[in-house]
Amino acid sequence: MVSVQESHTPNPGQFHPTRPYYTPPPSSSPSRFQKHLGRSMRTVRSSFYQSECSTSSTCSNNNYNLTDDVHLQQLATANNKSTKSSASTASTEEYLGISQIFSDFSAYSSDISGELQRLACLPEEPNDNEESNDKSEPENFSFCTEIVESISPEDLQPTVKICIDSLSSNSVAVKRSAAAKLRLLAKNRSENRALIGESGAVPALLPLLGCADPWTQENAVTALLNLSLLDENKPLIAGAGAVKSLIYVLKTGTEVSKQNAACALLNLAMIDENKVSIGACGAIPPLVSLLINGSNRGKKDALTTLYKLCSMKANKKRAVTAGVVKPLVELVVAAGEASEEQGAAGMAEKALVVLSSMAGVEEGKTAIVEEGGIPALVEVIEDGATVKGKEFSMVTLLQLCEGVNGVRNRGLLVGEGVIPPLVALSQTGTARAKHMAERLLGYMREPRQEGCS
Repeated sequence: MVSVQESHTPNPGQFHPTRPYYTPPPSSSPSRFQKHLGRSMRTVRSSFYQSECSTSSTCSNNNYNLTDDVHLQQLATANNKSTKSSASTASTEEYLGISQIFSDFSAYSSDISGELQRLACLPEEPNDNEESNDKSEPENFSFCTEIVESISPEDLQPTVKICIDSLSSNSVAVKRSAAAKLRLLAKNRSENRALIGESGAVPALLPLLGCADPWTQENAVTALLNLSLLDENKPLIAGAGAVKSLIYVLKTGTEVSKQNAACALLNLAMIDENKVSIGACGAIPPLVSLLINGSNRGKKDALTTLYKLCSMKANKKRAVTAGVVKPLVELVVAAGEASEEQGAAGMAEKALVVLSSMAGVEEGKTAIVEEGGIPALVEVIEDGATVKGKEFSMVTLLQLCEGVNGVRNRGLLVGEGVIPPLVALSQTGTARAKHMAERLLGYMREPRQEGCS
């Protein structure tokens, strides 16, 4: 289980050195001429292979099941039940549903942060503009991780009650401190999450998600994230109306708040019926915005949540309408221009998984072609740094070869020089890669047969 990563949130106007945006090193980026030359060479090689491919045994039009020989662990508790338009699309969706691409960040135990401990141990001081009666409010019930771990169940109940009661205080400082305590109490122990959820913390935390104070909002959303890790709390959180409040944080919060709001929505999306409400309430556009403008951590959280939500056809269409395809293609291209960067390659793999999901609807296929996805995917198949990247590129291309524009897209693939790298993969790739490469090669032959007839 991988933890939700947090960091010290900067004060307004401060530069945040721990969350740099990724910029590909210019020295490692191939020139536009080199890119064009590589594409031209693929086209030449493709033309050379065309005559041989029509009689080659590797180009036989075998109907391989994309899920044959797949032994990847199922992503979280995903169980996609949406109806697929064809058997081929169904096998592709099943292949996507059991991928391990998101294994490094789609599951987590709780928020782990030095900042969290600092907030919990420092006494809170009221702001100058707060009311004078703050001194009568509960204050400075500071405790650190060691004390939290030693609290007995008998003592936890009154502590939780004090925290929940303090969430309705007139003092922003007291509310902020109480949310931080609940956040810390729910960090590691499932029994603590159960007790806090049963004690009525969720409806008391929700108003704080709209708080103008960013620290209070951040503590509240992270407390809800930690509570949402317990399955029994997920219906409670969704039923209290948290989805709209989490989407508000996703639009207005700090970098950490946005990331944790996305992860909380991901947890709620583990229940299929919540995917409908999360998409209908407008979560997709701010997730796409996080994908475009967020830090690397934010991009990963957005990718994971989008993937989970887009197991539903309606959410796929919403994501395409929100403009998700362009940044996905850009992440794939950026990884190709910085092939030595492991982080870029890993991000590209995750982008390829979501891109494959978008290809499950006609609107997504059209957007992928219009945004330059075909040359980017062919580039991955030929020069990609990872086996999984090549495989997911072929998953997407298989979907592009089907549907109303399938024949046209096959011609575009041939023009981009996809045949030589596919022939190479059909001979030297993994068993899964061979199956998909052979099926794609069969598709490449079909337009020429129709043209001849």
